[in-house]
Amino acid sequence: MKEIKDKKDNMEQLKKLFIMPNSPDKFVEFGHELLEMIHDFFQEKGGIHSSISLPELSEIFNQTSIPEKPQLIKDVLKEIKEKIIKHSVKVGSPYYIGHMISAIPYFMILLEMIIAALNQNQVKIETAKASSFVEREILAWLHKLVFKRKERFYKKNIQNPKVALGNITSDGTIANLTALLVAREKAFPPDGNFPGVRVTGMEKALKHYGYSRGVIVASIRGHYSIRKAASILGIGEENVILIPVDDHNKVDIKKLRRKVRLLTEGKRRKRAKIIAIIGIAGTTETGNVDNLEELLEISKEVGAHFHVDACWGGAALLVDEYKHLFKGIEKADSVTIDAHKLFYCPMTMGIVLFRNEKDLNYIKYSSQYVIRKNSVDIGRFTIEGSRPFSCLKPWAALKIIGKNGYKLLFKHAKNSTETLKAILEENGNFEVLNEPELFILIYRFIPKEVREELNLLLEKYKSNKRKNKELEQKIKKINCLINALNVKLHKELRRDDTTFVSRTKLESTRYRPYNIVVLRAVPINPLTTEQILRKIVSVQASIGMKLWKEFRPAYLRLLEQEERRVGLV
Repeated sequence: MKEIKDKKDNMEQLKKLFIMPNSPDKFVEFGHELLEMIHDFFQEKGGIHSSISLPELSEIFNQTSIPEKPQLIKDVLKEIKEKIIKHSVKVGSPYYIGHMISAIPYFMILLEMIIAALNQNQVKIETAKASSFVEREILAWLHKLVFKRKERFYKKNIQNPKVALGNITSDGTIANLTALLVAREKAFPPDGNFPGVRVTGMEKALKHYGYSRGVIVASIRGHYSIRKAASILGIGEENVILIPVDDHNKVDIKKLRRKVRLLTEGKRRKRAKIIAIIGIAGTTETGNVDNLEELLEISKEVGAHFHVDACWGGAALLVDEYKHLFKGIEKADSVTIDAHKLFYCPMTMGIVLFRNEKDLNYIKYSSQYVIRKNSVDIGRFTIEGSRPFSCLKPWAALKIIGKNGYKLLFKHAKNSTETLKAILEENGNFEVLNEPELFILIYRFIPKEVREELNLLLEKYKSNKRKNKELEQKIKKINCLINALNVKLHKELRRDDTTFVSRTKLESTRYRPYNIVVLRAVPINPLTTEQILRKIVSVQASIGMKLWKEFRPAYLRLLEQEERRVGLV
């Protein structure tokens, strides 16, 4: 009898864990405790990363079995505080300017609580009543922002369950995948007895339409999610054709046209079908925007779906100052935007929009127990099944912050980017390597004496009509040394841990075709000040000059060897 009573008591205890208990006291108590934990994390002094090593973390999280017995909430919260929060990255720090992630408005935490408490599933109206209408509304807002269709179009379609203006997705990768799936269906649609690529797969689709391959064309700055999508869709990564960029990190239009001719000319069965041409509106590494009008024209000429990946830059359309960068985007077939980037929402949420409200019918699905054919369920038009009510975050943000608020945020981001550029140039031991368009600055640490030497070498090389192999080798060797210096500097900055910038390697600097290691700053945090930016540069310069003492002897030996080789010594 005692065992039966214990089981009953345990079940009663479990019931109290679920939302809407008889008394909200515990819910409020633990809610306050949770908010205090988060507040303490933000207030905590010290580095951006905790001092714990990765092997030490692996020792903390090394339990191989699921816990058998229930634990008290307060004990688990304490464990979260000591083991997880304590060792999380302070991405909201104004000294953290290395990635496309920033501080978020405090109300986002409240919105996340609402989303979790309501636990709506956007796949079906039966599990997402009001939230389905919210999702359609924000999709209409953003569709109008991008494509600028007439008001009557939006009045007709904002809540029209027969069509979908786009999808809310879990992230930009799924948003791009959705756009390219639609592009694939449009490239190889049903035709007579051929049921379409969706049914048969790529091999039979290519055979039916008489093509040797199907390809996706983008610039070399395109996000790696494009290759992921090609792999998933059966197109194949080798059929993602990457075009070089110009000195401004925009796709080289002449080289693109040349490649398109090679792909599409010749005998029909030897030709490739260009499924999609992709324009980048805010490249991940440098924040630049392709010439969308030119890409649109080329897409029309070859009958390709024109997709614009605006996951980084799309939110800038809210502000008139940046609209000229996106000229032509309104004629794109599809556009993707990330809410967790310049909409300043927490991770993660992507958006894919289609100019033609019927395009998502190409991937429409139904099922007997959910998303039935004649239902009004959003899930009929999505790749994903179950999805949370994530769109509440940007929906509320656009109301609370408004266009004017975003204008101020972007003004601050632009000022921070320009200020950082000026501070780096003022220092003398850095080299800025791009002209920022959308709040990303790339640069490298290079002592003044080396930069001056490289400038002279480049000037000689460019003024010499014949290619000078000796000069080429000297420029290459010096850049290799400076690359190693910047890799070491980045690692030392991680150890110092008072600031953070990221690192990448680019072929599109003034030293092309050599790959140059660069530091990458994304100063979009509204809490980042000029004083903080000066501190960031000061730390980098100080560590850089200490490292240069180690590297300088190798540099001097390199110069002497080169001089001996050409007979100057």
